Amino acid sequence: MNYHGVNNYAKIFLALACLVISGHTASSQAQPSSYLLQLGMKDSVYSKVLKEQRDFWVQLPEGFNPESKTTYPVIYLLDGGAQLGALAAVYSYYTGHHLPDMILVGISNRTNRTRDLTTSEVKFRNGGAVREATGGAEAFTRFLETELIPYVDSNYPTSPFRTLIGHSYGGLFTINTLVNHTHLFDNYIAIDPSLDWDDQKLMKEAKEALKSRQFQRKSLFVALGAGQLHMLDESVTLDNVIQDTSEYSLFGRSIIEFSRFAESQPQNGLSFSWKTYPDDYHWTVPLPALRDGLIRQFEWYQLQSPTKYSSPETPLDELLTLIKQREKVLKEHFGYPFPPMVEELFNQAGYMYLQMGQVAKSEVFFKMGIEYYPESPNAYDSMADYYESQGDNANALANVTKAFELSGQEYYAERMKKIEKK
Repeated sequence: MNYHGVNNYAKIFLALACLVISGHTASSQAQPSSYLLQLGMKDSVYSKVLKEQRDFWVQLPEGFNPESKTTYPVIYLLDGGAQLGALAAVYSYYTGHHLPDMILVGISNRTNRTRDLTTSEVKFRNGGAVREATGGAEAFTRFLETELIPYVDSNYPTSPFRTLIGHSYGGLFTINTLVNHTHLFDNYIAIDPSLDWDDQKLMKEAKEALKSRQFQRKSLFVALGAGQLHMLDESVTLDNVIQDTSEYSLFGRSIIEFSRFAESQPQNGLSFSWKTYPDDYHWTVPLPALRDGLIRQFEWYQLQSPTKYSSPETPLDELLTLIKQREKVLKEHFGYPFPPMVEELFNQAGYMYLQMGQVAKSEVFFKMGIEYYPESPNAYDSMADYYESQGDNANALANVTKAFELSGQEYYAERMKKIEKK
């Protein structure tokens, strides 16, 4: 069904490279909708822990099929009502090559944000009285662990691999979760975390934990919006902020101190990285930090040596070795079997090799498409294209029949009739 002729190897390479980079762009464009952009489905759950109804939004992957048994890693985003649009934009652009298909869960913290996300009770902050409830992070964590995550796992096709993302107080909460509830998530992204909270109380606890405990198979990315590191003095910059001793620079100094310490503790097994953003402020840093944090934490997911797949000189055995190595890496990181390529890439490679006249490679890639995506009608339809090109109408018919059985689509029924007449 997706067989398109090309004039030369350069065009074939370009098509494959574009597919690798853009992921599922073409498939997403093909889905009919009344909306140019639709962001998240609203859902809610009553929390017995918090004694209130809690809202959240769920964004399912492009091409999601409710009939499929496929499960997906999950990103849990704090302040989802404010930040889900930025996360969805980054995810949309980078899914396929840089990021796997995932479910995005944006959690609303509009009910009582300060209470939910701060890690200890305080009465005064930055020279003024704190009038909101504070110090409810442990209760909010219990809500996540015992209510929200089980609800999401029961109602959506999730896998056990989870990422937590938080900004500001949400970043403080994220680091608290890593340190005190390490098992809950695999990846943690803390954007401009408020580590100055309560005279750096959590920061000091976190440093001690990083020094004395193990965080194998866990990843933390920290971002600092360094556009203004002193609330009243613009002359304070990354170069000199550590020398400043005023309360007004404690926010930035706390992030820098924590990040430098985390870098110095490789013995704990934590995959740690951090980045400063000199041109971004506290309210603008989430967008670039989401991009950099996700790409950094999923760099092991990115396809290695993509040009080898498009080169006619690469032996089939070498291609199979690359695929098996990638499958092993993905299983090691996810903790469960994971397809080494998205379905579209198996499909496109099969057609590319067929057009090159490399029939053995073509057959293998079409068969791998079926092996890793056995519920996909298109995988069988593409296999039928291969058999038809080789004059094997019996096997072509068998594969189109399987596609029809899986989908019930009229297209496959008509194609079956055409093959039967040959």
